[in-house]
Amino acid sequence: MTHNDRLTDVFKWVQQRPWLLLPVLGLIPLTGAYVHHRYPEAVSLPAATPALSPSVAKLTTPSPLALPSMPQASASPQALKQATPTPTPVDPSKYTKEQAEINARSKATFAASSGTVDSLIQMHVAIAMGVSSAAIASSNGAIITDGQGKTLQQLSSRTPYSIQANGDTLTVATAQLPSMVVVEPTSGSILYLGNKPYRGRFVLAAQGSRIWVVNYVDLRRYLHSVVASEVSPSWNAQALKAQAVAARSYALTYYFKPVNSLYHMGSDEYYQVYSGTEREDDRTSRAVDETAGEFVSYEGGIVESLYAASDSIVIEAFKGKGMSQLGALNLAEQGYDYLQILANYYPKTGVAKIERDHD
Repeated sequence: MTHNDRLTDVFKWVQQRPWLLLPVLGLIPLTGAYVHHRYPEAVSLPAATPALSPSVAKLTTPSPLALPSMPQASASPQALKQATPTPTPVDPSKYTKEQAEINARSKATFAASSGTVDSLIQMHVAIAMGVSSAAIASSNGAIITDGQGKTLQQLSSRTPYSIQANGDTLTVATAQLPSMVVVEPTSGSILYLGNKPYRGRFVLAAQGSRIWVVNYVDLRRYLHSVVASEVSPSWNAQALKAQAVAARSYALTYYFKPVNSLYHMGSDEYYQVYSGTEREDDRTSRAVDETAGEFVSYEGGIVESLYAASDSIVIEAFKGKGMSQLGALNLAEQGYDYLQILANYYPKTGVAKIERDHD
């Protein structure tokens, strides 16, 4: 049996056992948010960096595109108004330099702790596909549960556990487990596949003595890794933002149209490189957070925003229909912002944004 045959069989197997996926494969319902579009002003780009002319690969975005609403206060608005004094807003333009710096740091800290709209979208990324064996560990302990959330095994901190597939069942260390299980880290714990660290949780699946490991991670943390893996964090901030929007748009096409029922997309160069936490950097993470929810859009759809390192690779691999990362850096260093850069490489498109509805 070939690798592709085994891959086909495992997905047929998953589809025949949908009850195993209910607690872990449920996509976050997209309710309570909206999308607006932004278009850059027309610019004349330098002749040295000719605009490519990609045809737009688009998916139909569900309408309305929405995300969960924020929790509402239990008390009535009238009661809250009476009980809470109305604060007097401070005009930011009157801040001292020190106050402005404190405010900026506080906002950044709040954003980092509370997450952005990207945090509400969960990606399912295959980080091992059809392997004969694997090893997992956790920084601060984890549990393994079945499809109904029942605890099957406790994992100690910083202890590696070997994984084997025996037909359609899993063996973790010496414990015999069902063919699909979830590895749930304790709060703040990092999971490891081999030596690579990952946020989120793992889904392990076995079929035909082969193992699949899928990382469930929110879109924000996923992009923190992808952008830092695809380009250098030392690049101009506008080039990093262009990369962040392109990577988000590319990921969203697979979120709405996944490769199969087990995972949305893979983690290698065939898709876009996802390295877990080992490549994260504050500068690329900032580019992701400052463009939170933004994606390349054409007529209400999501553009599959292909990109590669250089113009020549884009031309060879995608027939000129995609973004050159080095070209984007060149434009950024000439003073063009990320919206102008994206408009250059994805003509006739705009940048749409998913926004949380707080009402």
